[in-house]
Amino acid sequence: MSIAVSQQISLFLSQIESRRFNEANIRVLESFLASNDFKSLDGVARALKQFMRKESLCIIQEIAGKSTEHKLLIVDFLVRVFALIGDTEDDVDDTTNAYSERGSDALNHSCLALRYEALLMREQKATSDQGLLVSYSEWLTFAEHSLENGFCSIAKKACEKALLCFEMNIVIDPGKDDFVIEKIKKLKDIAVISASSRSVQAQAAEYFKKKTILQTSQESYISVEAKSSGSTLFRNGIKRRHRRQLDEHRHLEQNEEASGDVPNIWNDSS
Repeated sequence: MSIAVSQQISLFLSQIESRRFNEANIRVLESFLASNDFKSLDGVARALKQFMRKESLCIIQEIAGKSTEHKLLIVDFLVRVFALIGDTEDDVDDTTNAYSERGSDALNHSCLALRYEALLMREQKATSDQGLLVSYSEWLTFAEHSLENGFCSIAKKACEKALLCFEMNIVIDPGKDDFVIEKIKKLKDIAVISASSRSVQAQAAEYFKKKTILQTSQESYISVEAKSSGSTLFRNGIKRRHRRQLDEHRHLEQNEEASGDVPNIWNDSS
């Protein structure tokens, strides 16, 4: 890595740690991301993403008590940073949980999570500043992106937000209302079905897992019980067979003695 790129990366990291969220820092980021040196170093790119995920979580916690305007400025900065570094990799460790619906998988979508936070902040502030109103198209786009990334419940909520825009008459071209509303409803239905399907699949998997364990346990119990029962029956059968043979032999001897056909060996010996 060239000295110039190394210095730019160090400057960017230092600015983030100092909580300086300005346009100059965005330009520094854009500069070294475009360099061939940086593109050829996967390890450095991965480290940068992990650094931003950790720092973004701390930053969000730090600004919790700040004004909505302040939060929006910082979240917008973070959204731009994550969009630039292309935070869509799958090789992430469990360092943050910015998007609670899918736990550690959400780490791969930090930019999406921050966009959601920004939209919610704007929606909250819009009650006093109409310029911050979130349009149906923004909610619809966000819903589509959420669904594409597997966040079905969030996509459903975004669709509901988009439909609410029409109920509140927050629309620019009423002539397209019917078409757009139908599109949003279909997307919402897909999100609901997808969420339900995943839930059913999870429940089914758990059911079959428990059923397999139960069957294995029962089969083991039945096998031992059957072995024990069969052995007992076999022994009892042998006893009955011996007893029957003994009775038959005694009965035969008595008949022979009564008919005189068989000499009495005890009398002969005397």
